[in-house]
Amino acid sequence: MKSFLSSLLGKFKKEQIIGDIGPSETTGFRLLLVYVSGALMFIFLFLTFFWSSEPDIFEVADKAGYRTSTNGEQLIVGYTTVKTTERLVETLLNKSGGFLSNDVIPPSVFLDDMPAWEYGALVQVRDMVSALRNHMSRSQSQSLENEFLKEAEPLFNNSHTRWLVPSAEGKYQGGLEMLTAYREAISQTDNPNAQFYARADNLGAWLLLVEKRLGGLSQRLSASVGEARVNTDLSGDDAAKQSTSTSSHVLVKTPWMDIDDNFYEARGACWALIHLLKAVEVDFASVLEKKNARASLAQIIRELEATQQTVWSPMILNGSGFGFVSNHSLVMASYVSRANAGLIDLRELLSKG
Repeated sequence: MKSFLSSLLGKFKKEQIIGDIGPSETTGFRLLLVYVSGALMFIFLFLTFFWSSEPDIFEVADKAGYRTSTNGEQLIVGYTTVKTTERLVETLLNKSGGFLSNDVIPPSVFLDDMPAWEYGALVQVRDMVSALRNHMSRSQSQSLENEFLKEAEPLFNNSHTRWLVPSAEGKYQGGLEMLTAYREAISQTDNPNAQFYARADNLGAWLLLVEKRLGGLSQRLSASVGEARVNTDLSGDDAAKQSTSTSSHVLVKTPWMDIDDNFYEARGACWALIHLLKAVEVDFASVLEKKNARASLAQIIRELEATQQTVWSPMILNGSGFGFVSNHSLVMASYVSRANAGLIDLRELLSKG
């Protein structure tokens, strides 16, 4: 009896609900769903384009990088380089959409080009912080390292995809604070323990890191069309050995899903390098002047600036080398390779007496 009454009551409720909602109400409800879905799609598309916009080039010169003395304005050596590194981090964290690499909700979770751009710029920040800690802030190989930079480097080396607390942004913000503390320390005239040494060997150590980064990016960009390469891993040393044997010829080709990611990673790395090279041009001015290397550095910066030209195509094209469709990766590889060749020449120039 109880089950019969329950089924009867359920049937009555169902008929009442269906009877209350007529054809016009059902049509209106469906239209409402269409409008809401369309509005959400429009918002997602707007955010996708807005958050995918790359930051502009900014000026690295800062009047605060000079202190007033009896002889006029005097450059605070290292201020511009450290401040520029800080601004790169601030841009990564505060640009439109914020830091997207570790987002796990729509629409940013579906984006891959901007996270690749962020990673390219982040790697250059990491290399500069490493150079600051291990070279530019130390007078000799056995001298003590700066305490602020000692804390900053591991913070920036946290995974860029970490979203759980502490998130990647939280770690990078902590590293940014350590950089700021180091910059303020070298700005104090009564603090001899915090230094920035603008020497040719220190600059050369950082340039060596940059060479390897650009060389790797150039190889990955060139592999967009696929090519057979001669294995040169052990070239130049008869006694050289490697842990695992490899073929004398290797076929290198970038997976088609990674082509646009490699392109934007290189674009982000070059964006960061433009600022860092302009900064060292200020702090290492006397070294570059002595080596007559200002023109060489200016040409490298010009090559890198060419990588920031507007991409008019709605997608990164991957045509064959001399085919009907352009290959954006090969164009980017050309600029990166020329800049890398200039960096090699610059470093050799700095190493000479």
